[in-house]
This record gives sequence, C-alpha cells and structure tokens, in this order.
Amino acid sequence: MRNAQLEPDVVPILSAGKHRSPRRGACFMEFASYLAGERWSDHPACTHGTLAHLARLVNDRTSDSGRARLTALIPSVVGLTSDDPELDVLLAVRAAHAALPVAAEERQRSQAVGLRVALVALADRDDEFAAEASELAESALRAVPAADAWAIRFIDEVGRGRPRTSVKQCRDVITGAVDGIATAAVPDRDSRLVALLSAAIADTERFVGAPEEAPLHAERDPIAARVTS
Repeated sequence: MRNAQLEPDVVPILSAGKHRSPRRGACFMEFASYLAGERWSDHPACTHGTLAHLARLVNDRTSDSGRARLTALIPSVVGLTSDDPELDVLLAVRAAHAALPVAAEERQRSQAVGLRVALVALADRDDEFAAEASELAESALRAVPAADAWAIRFIDEVGRGRPRTSVKQCRDVITGAVDGIATAAVPDRDSRLVALLSAAIADTERFVGAPEEAPLHAERDPIAARVTS
C-alpha cells in the first residue's frame, strides 16, 4: 500500500536534505521510496545501499537549479539491489574516476588511496565487472600521477598487511568524490554530478540485471506517470 501521507494530487519537489512528509518536499531516495510502494524514507529497501548513498549525496550537493535534472533518474533505482560486496567497490571506483580529474589536490590524494585499495579487492574477482572497474581505476590513476605516487607511499607507510575494503570505506570514497566534484573550480559541477549518478545507475543495472517486470505502474499511478513522462 502506498504511504498514506502521499495523496494522489501531491507531487513532491526535489530539494536537499531529509523531509518529514512529501508536502515539505522530497530528496531523491524519498521519492524512490514512494515509487516502490514503501514507507516514506530516504533509506528504502528498494535500492542498493551504496547506490542510495550516492544518490542522496548528489541530490544534496546539486544546486537548486540543477536538481530537477535528477527527477528522470528516480524510477531507475527502484528494484536495484544486491548483497554482493563487489558492487560497493565498483560504485566507489566509478565515483573516484569521476572526481579525480577536477578535485583539489588534497582530495585527489584520498581518492587515489581509495582506488589503490579497490584494485587490491578487485584482483580477487575474476569477472567482467572487476576487469572493467580495474581498467577504470587504472586510467584514473594514470591521469593523476602525483596523487597516485602519494597514495602508494601512504599505503606502504601506514598500511598494515594487505589493505581491505569495507562498505564504509567504499561509501567514504564516494562521499569524498561527490564533495570533490561539488567544490571543484569548474563551471559544470551539476552536469558532472548528474552524469556520475547516471553512470552509477547504469553500472548497477548491468551488475544486478534489470528487473524483469518494472516495479512502477504509471498507468494506475498518476504521480508515477508524471515522474516517468
């Protein structure tokens, strides 16, 4: 059953932050929770946790004028879930790859460390996704040789044994990446943030496989129809 808070004639407006009800607006994932038929929440079960983390960050760091461009992406995240920890690593790599070309030097270093640790985790996997993510990470590191050299030294000096990844570490990399893009001295920050989320959704769709049956029923749901049209 749809959340009783959201009446058919109420279309929430995307805005930053968490909202108690749709009449006060909605963030990206709160809108997704409605479309999935879940309780109103910015942490719905319908979307992989790390992808949802990225979506919340992009929603909040995109400007008010640019945020409307995210609306068309909302239905795409409904039903994208997985318990495979490789997906967390893939999303972290995607975010760091997007941030490294434009982030400030100190942010480049932390992103490079994240990519180096991700490469170690990906080396344990023998599949097309790991291969593609490794290539993406390597290409990003080649573009910032100074930051990469710093990351290698840092890991050698402070690392204890073989570096490992965790969901928290992957999400920390994503947080740093979004912050790096949002504060970069470039004129197209909004476009880069939207492109990052779009690419991450596409990565996740490929990884988990598109749901066989669309979870939205726009023909019976006037709000879903307006979102997807």
